[in-house]
Amino acid sequence: MAKVAFLLASYFEDSEMKNPYEAIKEAGHEATIVGLEKGIVCEGKQGTVSYTSDVAASEVNASDFDAAIIPGGAAPEALRVNDDVVRFVKELNEQGKLIAGICHGPQVMISADILKNKAATSYIGIRDDVKLAGAEYRDEEVVVSENLVTSRTPKDEPAFIREILAKL
Repeated sequence: MAKVAFLLASYFEDSEMKNPYEAIKEAGHEATIVGLEKGIVCEGKQGTVSYTSDVAASEVNASDFDAAIIPGGAAPEALRVNDDVVRFVKELNEQGKLIAGICHGPQVMISADILKNKAATSYIGIRDDVKLAGAEYRDEEVVVSENLVTSRTPKDEPAFIREILAKL
């Protein structure tokens, strides 16, 4: 059983959280919602789901987790400016652990400076940011590059989830 952190703030893309979260739990893994603060309600931007954070980013250590998943939407913008979130993602990367981001999720990877010399994809609106962060951008449903898994949009979720589960 793997311990998976879901990095979450409000205005995430509903399905990009709900579907991987449910798939991780169904596969028998432990899912922990890491927010900017403990116990805050994070609302999906479509209004179909909400989640309460289990723990604050300031309280997590990469050594306690096997992976992190970063749903897209507007949430990554709030996450990427938080020093504790960035530290956590950097530490996971240094330990070679799985980091998966979909849609705008790679914005957190950009801020953690972990895309250099990797291949990645994302929502097209941040394609240039991904390239400027040193990644080889690929317009594909899912890109696996060492410990990173990235996808573009909700329609890529089946491939995104498949590759995450394969890595776990």
